[in-house]
Amino acid sequence: MADTAETRKPDFKNGFPIRDFGDRSIMSGHADGEELVLARRGDEFFAISAHCTHYGGPLADGLIVDDTLRCPWHHACFSLRTGDALRAPALDPVSCWRVEKVGDKVFVREKVSPPAGKRVADGPSSVVIVGGGAAGLAAADMLRREGYEGTVTIVSADDSPPVDRPNLSKDYLEGTAQEEWIPLRPADYYRDRKIDLLLDSRVSSLRTQKKQISLENGRTLEFGALLLATGATPAHLPIEGATDSQLHYLRTLADSKAIIAKAISAKRVVVVGASFIGLEVAASLRNRGILVDVVARETQPLERVLGAEVGQFIRKLHEAHGVTFHLGETVRRVNGRTVITSRGTVLDADFIVLGVGVRPSLTLAEQAGLAVDRGIMVDEYLETSVAGIFAAGDIARWPDPHTGERIRVEHWVVAERQGQVAAKNILGGREKFDAVPFFWSQHYDVRINYVGHAEKWDAIDIDGSLNASDCAMTYKKGSRSLAVVTISRDLQSLQSEAAMESEIQWQKQEIA
Repeated sequence: MADTAETRKPDFKNGFPIRDFGDRSIMSGHADGEELVLARRGDEFFAISAHCTHYGGPLADGLIVDDTLRCPWHHACFSLRTGDALRAPALDPVSCWRVEKVGDKVFVREKVSPPAGKRVADGPSSVVIVGGGAAGLAAADMLRREGYEGTVTIVSADDSPPVDRPNLSKDYLEGTAQEEWIPLRPADYYRDRKIDLLLDSRVSSLRTQKKQISLENGRTLEFGALLLATGATPAHLPIEGATDSQLHYLRTLADSKAIIAKAISAKRVVVVGASFIGLEVAASLRNRGILVDVVARETQPLERVLGAEVGQFIRKLHEAHGVTFHLGETVRRVNGRTVITSRGTVLDADFIVLGVGVRPSLTLAEQAGLAVDRGIMVDEYLETSVAGIFAAGDIARWPDPHTGERIRVEHWVVAERQGQVAAKNILGGREKFDAVPFFWSQHYDVRINYVGHAEKWDAIDIDGSLNASDCAMTYKKGSRSLAVVTISRDLQSLQSEAAMESEIQWQKQEIA
């Protein structure tokens, strides 16, 4: 057998010295030809698969928190005891092996069969989920994982099954991710789990007292419990002289495909807006060799979200890859392939991509009389002002225990985790949603991780070097740390998330 990095890792079948393995340590190795990690927590040892089931992140570089192991890339959380994917973005479990201590060594034995499926003794007569995005799919998936056997229906306005939306502006748009990677679940998943997926379907009305929704096609659905996960829609910007075929937004798989089709022959593109979506689109198009001009009102990209210093770093990063910024400007008008900005700058563009924010889709909730205030108001269990109706994802404004305020967050992982918690509570679980918000953004080879939530801050403490793309930035209000942004410090990002969770638990104990 050739000597490779994998073969040089320990074979846990032969045993591993306990003295060389400290508490909360994680060790890469293999057994029976499979990669795995050995983890220690106190006097207990666990063996699970080496890679996260989301994007394949190396779990050996993760963090042990209680009896869970968390992925360093996107903070998926797995049970060390069962392998269950406890929190999104991973939806599938990892494998587990039996571990035995013999003398001064620990041995990995046979692979353990997954635990028997759950069964719910009682539950609503049926569950209808309005929205086929992150929250909707995660909720349906969790309902089945929790053993619910009643009717589950997803009503989605999209023309494709739920997809990995973060990828639409990153690898897929860049051309390095195959289309078969984009669906969150294969087509037979919905059939096998008896999830009725209604695509190209829009809800025209919600009657809360009758527990019914009506679709635009005239069909009526009754529900025992309802989850609203309608998400958000891109904010549209009227531009004088521009035709519909010139303007592109990015939210759905169809949107990404349309941009890719245009990019094949394009030489120059104007991106309007220095949002995360706008800048990720700019990076993906530059990696395709297309010249990109970014026109944005801001004085620095993402300054409102990350501050001026981080914004300047992101601008320089994009400029180093050939992006030209026109900041403090807007697009005044379009004349054929010519784009004219508010300062009179003339730009050439084969097409225009607009990334100027999104608006939560609240019309259905407003018309139904649910409590709405810049989002659908929900309690700590994600239940709306009407019993039996829940909301999750971009539309939900919930009481955040970390900030002590009601917040609404437009992050993919938050939406998935809320969908999972809402599903458990639909089944009577009474689980509070207290997860610390997390998101990531990719710009060329630089990944930015963000944990917490800071709409306003007094100071930003920077540890490390932004210019070296190796740093952690803590956003503080008074003595409190509201959020932490890391670059090239995945473990520190996980540790910051865990610290914020510990603070929440400490506050709960104080209240109790």
